[in-house]
Amino acid sequence: MPATEKPGFRFPSAFTILFALIMFVAALTWIIPAGKYQRVPSEALGKDVPLAGSYAPTEANPQGFFDVILAPVAGFYDPVEYTANAIDVSLFVLIIGGFIGVVTASGAIDAGIARAMVRLKGRETWMIPFLMALFALGGTTYGMAEETLAFYVLLIPVMIAAKFDALTAVAVILLGAGVGVLGSTINAFSTVIASDAAGVTFADGLVLRLIILVLCWVVTVAFVMRYAARVRADPTKSLVYDKKAANEAHFLKETPAEAATFTGLHKIVLILFALTFGVMIWGVSIGGWWMAEMSGLFLIAAIVIGIVARLGEGKLVASFVNGARDLLGVALIIGLARGIVVVMDAGHITDTILHSAEVGVAGLPRTAFILVVYWIEVGLSFFVPSTSGLAVLSMPILAPVADFAGVKRELVVTAFATASGMVNLITPTSAVVMGGLAIGRVPYERWLRFIWPLLAVLTLIIMAALALAVTFGAPA
Repeated sequence: MPATEKPGFRFPSAFTILFALIMFVAALTWIIPAGKYQRVPSEALGKDVPLAGSYAPTEANPQGFFDVILAPVAGFYDPVEYTANAIDVSLFVLIIGGFIGVVTASGAIDAGIARAMVRLKGRETWMIPFLMALFALGGTTYGMAEETLAFYVLLIPVMIAAKFDALTAVAVILLGAGVGVLGSTINAFSTVIASDAAGVTFADGLVLRLIILVLCWVVTVAFVMRYAARVRADPTKSLVYDKKAANEAHFLKETPAEAATFTGLHKIVLILFALTFGVMIWGVSIGGWWMAEMSGLFLIAAIVIGIVARLGEGKLVASFVNGARDLLGVALIIGLARGIVVVMDAGHITDTILHSAEVGVAGLPRTAFILVVYWIEVGLSFFVPSTSGLAVLSMPILAPVADFAGVKRELVVTAFATASGMVNLITPTSAVVMGGLAIGRVPYERWLRFIWPLLAVLTLIIMAALALAVTFGAPA
């Protein structure tokens, strides 16, 4: 039986961590001087961008007690202007939960898992590289991030039924898509925006980013497969072994006997289920969709599947509400995480931090410059988890500085993309990280314990690639 948790110190929950970070950032607004860059409109980006060399102190706006209290609310929507912050992502998560609840009530998922386990017997481990390749493709091409939240409830039962654990499933999704974003090749929300802001084309530096993507993906897949093999051989090696029984009860809700029969109706439901995700991917990558459209898709898909599965009006509604209830904690965590960025922006310290970075890299040798820029972007990424937001914020400042250091601007773009992608594998300010861990019931400190050796290796790969590119590439 899984061991019970020992009495003593317990790592705080995600809610406590995030609220503590809100208070910490609010305290920084009393210490760090307020300042702003002048903004100029950019037709290419469709928004205002900071102007290098224009930083100036501004009136301080330290965040107090009531600002901290309102931060979780402001994380969902701006209470002054009534504009959305994370409310769209949180609503999407709730609707996804309802959708999964309806599909689960049909019995199709459990029956499909049972059939898949029979077909894959002896080859379950090879699901990992295949799925991670698909998620990485989404990450590197269109920045697949929030969309991955829809896949956790589907994949976790499959991995648990294959004698792995919930952490393996979380790693396949979060690291698969995350490594793709880290090695963004043509990601419109990362390298394309950053390249435009830096004054270069996104094709510049593409080969280097592709090399980084391949190397990091191979290392990450090997890391996850090694962990999965250890857990399958000895379940006590799982970092979430103490939650094994609870996770099996939560994610494998049907008994083997009930799940054994795979009917024609189950097939139809699973086809509709897969088609829904296919439409979502098309809509995001080609149709210009975002949270509202995706939420509407899963809402209507839940209704259609409920009708096809002949659940009846009462069971359909109850299944949808219960499924949404299961992900309510995830939706709240997402808003709380966004509240950190809200406090920092309201305190006018974001530009001050960026200005410190601009001053710090001036006059450095070429190799030192690009490596320092990488670590600056790592630091900024903890406060600005949005890749597009960080690109618009930092590239107009750091890219022109690269000209004085004799470093090509596309290398600064690559340093930004890899740094942002790296941090977004672990940062507690990211709704993707905290939401995925919450769905998988993986404590944050267990995730850090799992991933730190991989982060060290990936960091060495990225720094070596940047250094070699500067050393053997032509000066700017």
